[in-house]
Amino acid sequence: MAYPWNYRYTKDHEWIEVEDGLGTIGLTDYAQGQLGDIVFVELPKSGDWLEAGKPLGTVESVKAANEIYAPVSGEVVEINSALQDAPEKINADPHGDGWLVKVRLKNPAEMNDLMDAPAYETYVTGPGREESAR
Repeated sequence: MAYPWNYRYTKDHEWIEVEDGLGTIGLTDYAQGQLGDIVFVELPKSGDWLEAGKPLGTVESVKAANEIYAPVSGEVVEINSALQDAPEKINADPHGDGWLVKVRLKNPAEMNDLMDAPAYETYVTGPGREESAR
């Protein structure tokens, strides 16, 4: 899997793409692969505030339930409501139709704390990758 070069990534396997101060957040292909078949997603509501590094929701798979962490702080402006009826979209297209929420960034400088695509790819394929699994 090639990770989109214009996204930024967390060590907890979330991605964010920012355009015009709005960030789209999702789970990486690596994360969905580790989780297995996703059967349920709990997301915040529009208008909720997220804090970088804090839980924004939960994803449940056939293997386990895991928290999803916000890569940046900001206000939720949209959720991917299609995931309520079809959470498997995260498995099918984690970097596209499987996005989770859109956020108006509070502090764009938080993006500097995230990995670019080459760093993330090294993180998930390099030595110690077992420790980075969810």
